[in-house]
Amino acid sequence: MDPHPPHLISDCLIHIFTFLTEDDLISASTVCKDWYEAAETPWLWRRMCLQRWSFCNLAALGSDPVNHSWKRYFQQRCHLEKNMTEGRTGGYTCKSLRGHAGRVVGLVYLRGNSSLRPDLSKSSAVVCSASADGTVRAWDIQNGESLWCSPVQSPLTGIIADEKREVIVTSDSTGNIKTWQGQSGQELASFSTESSHCTLLQYNIDTDWFLTVGTGQGSICTLADLTLTKKSSLMVCDSFRVNVLLVSPDKKWIFAGTKENADISPKVIYSESLTSPSEDEDPLCQSVPVPGSQAAVFIPTQPARLAIIHHTGPGGNKALTVFDVSIKKMKYKTEIQVQQVESFSLTLCSSSSEILLEAKNSNCIVLAAGAQLWAYSLKGALLASFKDHTMPISSICVDSFRVVTASQDLSLRVLTWKNDRDSGLTLESQYHLLGGSHAMSRGFTHVACDYSSIVASVEGNNGKDVLKAYSFTS
Repeated sequence: MDPHPPHLISDCLIHIFTFLTEDDLISASTVCKDWYEAAETPWLWRRMCLQRWSFCNLAALGSDPVNHSWKRYFQQRCHLEKNMTEGRTGGYTCKSLRGHAGRVVGLVYLRGNSSLRPDLSKSSAVVCSASADGTVRAWDIQNGESLWCSPVQSPLTGIIADEKREVIVTSDSTGNIKTWQGQSGQELASFSTESSHCTLLQYNIDTDWFLTVGTGQGSICTLADLTLTKKSSLMVCDSFRVNVLLVSPDKKWIFAGTKENADISPKVIYSESLTSPSEDEDPLCQSVPVPGSQAAVFIPTQPARLAIIHHTGPGGNKALTVFDVSIKKMKYKTEIQVQQVESFSLTLCSSSSEILLEAKNSNCIVLAAGAQLWAYSLKGALLASFKDHTMPISSICVDSFRVVTASQDLSLRVLTWKNDRDSGLTLESQYHLLGGSHAMSRGFTHVACDYSSIVASVEGNNGKDVLKAYSFTS
């Protein structure tokens, strides 16, 4: 009998090859026929894919059956991430999107490329922008083309999107809220809040669609369905604008507050009491025991964990405090409990008028103020800090792969996450993306990104803002 059956040799090689990196595995495949066949085993490449990414989808390679291999998926996705990390010429394209005749007040992805289901064969991201010129515009960012433009109305003040239903929601300076069909730009419904300032928050509970609007008078109004049917109204901070409005990952809690008065505590509201209000009971609401709210974020991997930056005294000192929100049902009443989990002081420039706060995962937040950027753990450990910009940061975008900062110095800074064996999670600064000349522009104002592209708005000196769309290739 053969002392070394071929299948045993192959099984042994495959086991040994599990300890190799991608480059080593490719090198090993050139040694001989047996090594080549072992190194091409789909199971090996599938294992490497799932070790590197939590979710992989071979359909992302397109419809050609020749392309459907785990090895090809791994190589194309690694190449895309390398381009996004290095930002070299040839690894991305840049398109200037012109058409607005006024200041861009916001931009959102209507159809983006998700990190969970990346489309590696082609990119078809669509971004919508709202402007003070009174129009909404939709853009194919890869081709640099305008897809549609809404009729001119009052100057727009805000925009959000529901990617699942491909619906755009806007607010204007007269308090009109409108929904738009994302593919055609057709107006679907309108609702008047009679407020010159509106903060928009859209969320879905099961299959039901809701929109909560913060007003300049200090109230929040909750609307249902794309017809914008009013469900409830609640006063949150009388006479001050509601300009902080968030929903928890499990959609059970709404957070509402104002940055305009340091003495008014923000509130958490049980969302069901807004979306399905009782006739004989007020919405279930509880103040958060902190003075004011300069910025806040729900932790994305926790059902109801909330981080808030707030004042700690008359000297302008600030702290970040983390709370867990829960509901307690008793025999005759139900109440909200807000329990402090962590709190630590922050050293921020007191002249910073805007504080930006985002969360990456259960134990990491990203904070920008002035020209500086910090990454902290929820216990207050400083993970990384940067001062790459020469002027204040105007907007940030945070996802599982990178952080993008937009600044008034007319540059975007791209940073990527890294898990270090010794120090754990950290953030590394990679490169700048430039937005043009200061002779023509004043700086970046908004930024948004999906898995394979970045879009930002540039404030023009002539009052006509331009979008810059950077698309990375695989």
